[in-house]
Amino acid sequence: MINTSNIQQAKEQIKKEKHPAVVKSQNPDFDRKILEYGKADILLFDKLGYRQDRLKQIDSGLNHVLAKIAAKNNTSIGFDLAGLRKSSRKTKALILLKLIENIKICKKANCRIVLISQKNKKDAQNLMLSLGASTQQAKQAITF
Repeated sequence: MINTSNIQQAKEQIKKEKHPAVVKSQNPDFDRKILEYGKADILLFDKLGYRQDRLKQIDSGLNHVLAKIAAKNNTSIGFDLAGLRKSSRKTKALILLKLIENIKICKKANCRIVLISQKNKKDAQNLMLSLGASTQQAKQAITF
């Protein structure tokens, strides 16, 4: 897993990384440059509940532009479920709300979703279906 906020270091580590190259999301500019680079396999959003929401918009870290670039370059969008299990009820609600938003964005852009840190594949698939993912998205999300 690549966890650096420097673009050049991340690109060098992606070149050295064996398949699959997983890059942790840092900020919107970093995410866009990594997706445009096109060599990463998965862009991982692990801290969904910690982004500050705006008054009339949910800031989930992913927007339609990033999702279209990811779909074009065949990069998957990954979500880490480990933080969901460890958090309080209020934080879980915020994380699930942002996950629903990201699923909608990925569905419109035909972008692939991957769930990481899943304990039971059937439960993860049912979670995806209950959050609004299509059956195809739910099946693809657990095949990592």
